[in-house]
Amino acid sequence: MNFVQPIRDPEIIAEIKKHLKEENERNYMLFVTGINSGLRISDILPLKVKDAKKSHFSLRETKTGKQKRIQITPALKRELKYYIEGKDDEEYLFRSREGKNKPIGRDMAYKILRNAAEQFGLDEIGTHTLRKTFGYHFYNQTKDVAMLQEIFNHSSPQITLRYIGVNQDSMDKAMNRFKI
Repeated sequence: MNFVQPIRDPEIIAEIKKHLKEENERNYMLFVTGINSGLRISDILPLKVKDAKKSHFSLRETKTGKQKRIQITPALKRELKYYIEGKDDEEYLFRSREGKNKPIGRDMAYKILRNAAEQFGLDEIGTHTLRKTFGYHFYNQTKDVAMLQEIFNHSSPQITLRYIGVNQDSMDKAMNRFKI
């Protein structure tokens, strides 16, 4: 498994959003849902239209088997409202073109993100980048590592900070100042 990074630069996030929106609405919404919810890709892909009509995403996490309830942010709610207009409640939010009503697979989600990353010269990008990007920006806006630890279901603040790349940022700054 490759180690992936969050997308730290808000301007690059905005450019990726613009690029994806022009290219493909489904792919745009996948990106926006990931960076605004903090959910793992394995929990995003099975979401259906009816899930997007509620105030919270309520699900059982695929990885941990634990119940999760995360509020849909107002900004994501607005985007989803437009996106699901006219769609059937049982339709998958990120529907594949193959089959009658199947979600895209993890491999396709990875390809979507890798293609966008290549457009903007980003390395160390994968499906987990969405979750890490959410965490990185949530922490930088709130400085509430305990809340983020709870959202991510991590066992310690140190794990959360390392996970979102804040420790890496600190090490990079220290190395830039270091000289012998």
